[in-house]
Amino acid sequence: MNKILEVRNLSKSFSGLKAVVDVSFHIMEGEIYGIIGPNGAGKTTIFNLITKVYPLSGGEIFFEGKRIDHYRLPSSVCKAGIGRTFQVVRPFGNMSVLENVMVGAFNTTAKIPEAKEIAHDAMEKAAIIDKKKLLAKSLTIVDRKRLEVARALAVKPKLLLLDEVMAGLNPTEVEEILPLVSDLRKHGITILMIEHIMAAMMKLSDRILVLNHGEMLAEGTPGEVTSNQKVIEAYLGGNH
Repeated sequence: MNKILEVRNLSKSFSGLKAVVDVSFHIMEGEIYGIIGPNGAGKTTIFNLITKVYPLSGGEIFFEGKRIDHYRLPSSVCKAGIGRTFQVVRPFGNMSVLENVMVGAFNTTAKIPEAKEIAHDAMEKAAIIDKKKLLAKSLTIVDRKRLEVARALAVKPKLLLLDEVMAGLNPTEVEEILPLVSDLRKHGITILMIEHIMAAMMKLSDRILVLNHGEMLAEGTPGEVTSNQKVIEAYLGGNH
């Protein structure tokens, strides 16, 4: 396996406030890599730095061995092969599920028939093909999450960033989403994910990075991370 993403000494400050401080990690092809930490730890900021929502204050980002932190636009990162979902799901409510997913497909083609084909493949992978004719605003929360994943898959990513795709779901719905995420690697997609549901992260992740106040606290397998005393004190609570 090769490194698909490598982040070196990543830093970001907002008006003097350090949100991310000297963070380094890498992800191997086919891996599911998780990032956890308390609210405000810098998790989504890292996603936004990788996808060029924010410019870097320092550091380097390499994708498939090529440096990409000089890219100016999120669309350039997307075309390189990195897709993402967002914490707050905002589909085009008055458009059908199919039309919503086709919007992402137009990242790789300008032809409507081809965009429909790409969208159908993405909806199959996200297990929402049976809802393709429904208006997005009529979907349940769990199906909106599936739609968000399908929209991201429609850009044909090699690396998919999932930002709390299980947030707001009940335990039964979480169990429905778990296989969706784990099955993505069978389709050749590498996953970088943020999630607050610890049980889900432990089940899905090959390795986990723990952040605290924008800094790296620990990295390792789920077992290594949950037995790390620093993690127990800072994230799980000192009494656990």
